[in-house]
Amino acid sequence: MAFQTADLCDAFGKKVQVVQPGLQSYGSIHTCSGPIVTVSLDEDNGTLVKLLQQEGKGRVVVVDAKGAYCAIVGDTLMGYAEKNDWRGIIVNGYVRDIQHTRIIPVGLWALGTCPMKSSKKSEGIIGEEAAFLGVIFHPGDMLYADSDGIIVSQEALI
Repeated sequence: MAFQTADLCDAFGKKVQVVQPGLQSYGSIHTCSGPIVTVSLDEDNGTLVKLLQQEGKGRVVVVDAKGAYCAIVGDTLMGYAEKNDWRGIIVNGYVRDIQHTRIIPVGLWALGTCPMKSSKKSEGIIGEEAAFLGVIFHPGDMLYADSDGIIVSQEALI
């Protein structure tokens, strides 16, 4: 379904939260939307790997990696996302393998890149509220992303 985040902001005003600048696009899809699934990580992307290996059903994963300077997503995880019908991945952290992620048809936004893979520290948590870049992300909220930015709403806007 076609949309523009600017038009949604104009139409729905205070019903949307706008993610502050800071995230860059690293996937080949630059427009995506879907219900949010949240994941909180501590430099260990194992929980995210398991999640992306499950059926995505058109959802968007919002990953709070607390800005840790290691790559949370690369081409392998993007491959899982594509195979299992995930629309996009939003990372409060870093990604790698962007020469490959840029050709995989899944949306991917992150703070930047880092060649170092994540360490294996501890299990992540799925389904908790996440807050970063001025937005509170709740599981089940709707996320809309395009080249103008990323917005979140408690209800479907289109």
